[in-house]
Amino acid sequence: MEEKRTSVFENGLIWFGAAVSIAEIVTGTAFAPLGFTKGLLAILIGHVIGCAMLFFAGLIGGKVRRSAMETAKMSFGRKGALLFSVLNIIQLVGWTAIMIYDGALAVNGIFDAGNWVWCIVIGALIVLWIMIGIKNLGKINTVAMGALFVLTIILSIVIFGEKGALSAGGEGMSFGAAVELSVAMPLSWLPLISDYTREAEKPVKATAVSAITYGAVSCWMYIIGMGAAIFTGESDIAQIMVKAGLGIAGLLIIVFSTVTTTFLDAYSAGVSSESLSAKLSGKWVAVVVTVIGTVGAIFLPLTDITGFLYFIGSVFAPMIAIQIADYFILKQNRDKKNISVQNLVIWLVGFVVYRLLMRVDIIVGNTLPDMLITIVICVVASKIRGKKQ
Repeated sequence: MEEKRTSVFENGLIWFGAAVSIAEIVTGTAFAPLGFTKGLLAILIGHVIGCAMLFFAGLIGGKVRRSAMETAKMSFGRKGALLFSVLNIIQLVGWTAIMIYDGALAVNGIFDAGNWVWCIVIGALIVLWIMIGIKNLGKINTVAMGALFVLTIILSIVIFGEKGALSAGGEGMSFGAAVELSVAMPLSWLPLISDYTREAEKPVKATAVSAITYGAVSCWMYIIGMGAAIFTGESDIAQIMVKAGLGIAGLLIIVFSTVTTTFLDAYSAGVSSESLSAKLSGKWVAVVVTVIGTVGAIFLPLTDITGFLYFIGSVFAPMIAIQIADYFILKQNRDKKNISVQNLVIWLVGFVVYRLLMRVDIIVGNTLPDMLITIVICVVASKIRGKKQ
């Protein structure tokens, strides 16, 4: 029996759903102090950098038909890659909790039933999505995405229909820091994208459509958040929807956008767990991750995610830089080894360099310089080792 592959359109829908997210709108409100023009430029530059990396990461998995954490074995060895599987599962549990928390908080601002009630409702819907499965979500996803598309257009019209811009308050950030905050969101999907492109009928087209769709819609979400803060003077998305008269419609936007985005996090945590042990069932691990995330959303304070985004960047930017260097430049595959000590040391250097670059204000943010430095180190180290051998 031939394995069912996902179409280019289905991949596009998956990444549309990933981008329509309350977390992205909330992150966008932080750009308001820059003003609309500079804020927009920072959003666009950051997403071009982040989505280019997203494309290369997805292309590796699509071409070799392996999940994101399985492709990590090609650079770090069979056991060396387990470090990234564990770190990936940790960040995905964190994301699941953050997304459920944000969604419940926003929805409770429209219909006050208690945060914990909405955490459980959203968690239950994510479990339903997991049980239906990625390959059977086609029609449901099409309907859900169509509804989200219409509702986010209405939200955009409401926000940008306001007369005149207000002076945006709050502490300003530098342009470089804004670019980095824009890179951070697509970068957080780097260790996941191959989990979906590996199933694609046409890997190159599907990866391109995934990265472009995610990039365009993610920019749109950031701009909605920034526009809301500048044009309505309101950074609480629930209050914007209430003022706009989007009661039930607003509630639907928040619930379904949270479910479609968080489903990808939980599903990928399941896929990553399979690279730890063949005995683990990805689907049931995804359900457990959703339950843990729901409990975390109920009991933990998860308001500021900026530090979490930077942690993800420092871990996964050098990881994918090494994979890009190995696959596209050096044409090397190390998955026959247990551990590639050389690449793990280079990754650690890349991690430290990222944390150091966070102290420097660079106009293009610190992800791009960190990845370029890591790629150069990787190539030079391989050439030196090749000469010695």
